[in-house]
Amino acid sequence: MSKELYRDTINGKLSGVCAGLANYVGAEVWLVRILVISAALLGGSFLVVLAYIALTLMLEKQPANYVESLKVQQEHTLKSKPWQAGQSPEQLLETLDKDFAHLEGKLRNIEAYVTSDTFKVNREFSKL
Repeated sequence: MSKELYRDTINGKLSGVCAGLANYVGAEVWLVRILVISAALLGGSFLVVLAYIALTLMLEKQPANYVESLKVQQEHTLKSKPWQAGQSPEQLLETLDKDFAHLEGKLRNIEAYVTSDTFKVNREFSKL
């Protein structure tokens, strides 16, 4: 699943633009908020407010299942710095072990199909 930019109204303070941007780039929400506030205080307040309002009007609210799909994509992250979100090494190995077991099952199913008579018959029909 590809990432899309939505407003995260659940984790957002005003309209969810900063939380949505944080989800999109994979950063912490507080860091995006600090960057937006800093940009506004350092002289770009009109542009920041205008961009925030424009993004509020243009971006759709995120779907209900979008957060779960992001978590699935982000499960394979190891916490390397204190401010980053991630799993402990033991949790990461456990998650990867489950994923590899699932992929191995899929691979076995594919191998069983490719070596079956059904595959040979389908291949011959497609050649016609």
